[in-house]
Amino acid sequence: MGLSAKDALHLKEALQVAVIKCSERCLYQSAKWAAELLDALPNPSPSETDHRVTDDEGHYIHPAFLPNVDPVEAELEAKELNKYLLAKSFFDCKEFDRCAAVFLPDSLLSGSLATKPSETTTTPKGKGKGKARVSTATLPSDEALPAISQKSLFLALYAKVIAGEKSKEEETEMIMGPQDVGTVVNKQLLAVSHFLERWFAARKNDDDEPASQGFLEYLYGMVLVKEKNDSAALNYLMQSVHLFPWNWGAWLEITNLIARVEQLNKIRPHLPQNIMSFIFHANAAVNLYQQGNDLAANLNDLLDIFPTSSFLLTCKALLNYHSKDLLAAEQDFNNLLLQHPHRLDSLDHYSNILYVLNLRPKLAFLAHLCTTIDRFRPESCVVIGNYYSLLSLHEKAVQYFRRALTLDRTCLSAWTLMGHEYVELKNTHAAIESYRRAVDVNRRDYRAWYGLGQTYEVLEMHAYALWYYKKAAGLRPWDGKMWQAVGSCLQKMERYQDGIKAYKRALLADTYYDSTTSSFGSAGMVDRTAQMDPDILLQIALMYEKLENHEEAKAYMELCVAQEDGGAGAADDDDDGAGLRSSVIQQHGSPGGAPSDEGGEGSADRGAGGGHEGTGVTAATSKARMWLAQHAMAVEDYATANRLATELCQDGVDVEDAKALIRETRSRMEMAEMMER
Repeated sequence: MGLSAKDALHLKEALQVAVIKCSERCLYQSAKWAAELLDALPNPSPSETDHRVTDDEGHYIHPAFLPNVDPVEAELEAKELNKYLLAKSFFDCKEFDRCAAVFLPDSLLSGSLATKPSETTTTPKGKGKGKARVSTATLPSDEALPAISQKSLFLALYAKVIAGEKSKEEETEMIMGPQDVGTVVNKQLLAVSHFLERWFAARKNDDDEPASQGFLEYLYGMVLVKEKNDSAALNYLMQSVHLFPWNWGAWLEITNLIARVEQLNKIRPHLPQNIMSFIFHANAAVNLYQQGNDLAANLNDLLDIFPTSSFLLTCKALLNYHSKDLLAAEQDFNNLLLQHPHRLDSLDHYSNILYVLNLRPKLAFLAHLCTTIDRFRPESCVVIGNYYSLLSLHEKAVQYFRRALTLDRTCLSAWTLMGHEYVELKNTHAAIESYRRAVDVNRRDYRAWYGLGQTYEVLEMHAYALWYYKKAAGLRPWDGKMWQAVGSCLQKMERYQDGIKAYKRALLADTYYDSTTSSFGSAGMVDRTAQMDPDILLQIALMYEKLENHEEAKAYMELCVAQEDGGAGAADDDDDGAGLRSSVIQQHGSPGGAPSDEGGEGSADRGAGGGHEGTGVTAATSKARMWLAQHAMAVEDYATANRLATELCQDGVDVEDAKALIRETRSRMEMAEMMER
């Protein structure tokens, strides 16, 4: 995917306009994102300049500095320039109430609440796109709305929302303190919401109003999200990206509203068809833990256009991280850090990878680097917390995770990781509360759901644990670890049939991507002689034994033992091998949808090496061999029992039991020979 020099020049100018427009409205994160993307765009050919706008003297005029195309808005912006500069300076100095009062005094905003909620009709529920509808008969007169430009109105209302968020943070109690119950709300949202409701209703009734610029739709959508009116919020945010697609904040709000990949595919045709929609789709798919060649190709296409984009490089690293290719993800983050050594965004994910890989020196260096750059960034605190956790200093780790949450209560990594630390400290109540807060921040975080399941399983509340494990498995349907946890819970609840299905799904998930590394989207027939997790096979066999299905139990025990040499001998040991493999393949229709839709995350927890190297002797294979030996004794197959018991002695596991079994088999064999004589 490449761009012509002319298209690259248009893209460059559009991003420059986006940086300026977002900065004028104090949307600094969106301005920073656009500026970083702009910096990653190679300079177009200087010959492609014939389309540029010039003044009467032939001087080039950049599109960002052209007057507003709407004459009414241009006149208003010119009249209020002094006030706008004053308001923006107040905002930059974090005097948000003073900023809002320049254009919207408190008396005017409080007057907007005169329209009672009963006088408006909204449709917040339902699967369709919600849209606020206001009865024109109850609206105040047009004079009630100030005659100011959309830019100034946005700045004033946005400042009011930020002022409310600041007051909310100041009134909130200490993190997870006795009074921290999550009941503190932004008290400015109601006034801002009613004002915008009136503003949009007035525009609908007046055809002479200037065209909307898209920023007020974004602000209203953001307010509706905070009010939990997701359907109406999505409607206004979609309008915003159609009117001004370069505001990355609006795209992020839409991303946060999308909970399933089906929802993403549903809204995709209704998005503006430009490069921003392409970037949004790739980012949303990564956040939904999707995987596959198509997504990787999309990111590579975008990187061809923006080769050094820190945002796209981070998406690529997260794609490998979510697919559990930790070594590739670590290398991607390492390269990203080399290119942007002062960038702290997403370094909390990098610290998670270093923690799992047990790369203590690199994690120590990263913690030192973050402290040097900005020790009061949430990402820095999470990195330091991970470092202390790796040193098993769990109290200090909790201290830094709490510090990260004091700086930003929506820091998802801090909530989840603090839950892990409380589990290590045996404080299950605090762990559950941490995981619940993480779910409140982002219901797509499978780690928090899985953590809740683990905590309730420790408390032996298996029904609760099962519910949370199923939520995690729904978010990661091709992660064998999720289904293994579901199967374990069902096994403890003595729901053996369902437990067998879940464990078979775990086997399918663990082997699926080993056989489709070249093509994530084509499953085909999975080679069941490839290596599988012997622990899962052992549990399936034990549940079949509970169900008194000894033939299936024996088949899975033999398959478990066969994993010592890679599973190649499974079919040779018993004629039931083919039927066993077929029974696992039948689970391909389990919940989770098509592989290309549900993600393609393979498991990195399955031991080293390829599918045919084998696990060697493990506790699971030794238990399976002992079971097979005892089964052979029960059916009077003394030669097989003696051979298996001898192998157990060589394994060095359960040696005494194996020796006793050998003595018994030999005595039985001698007795049988005597009887034959």
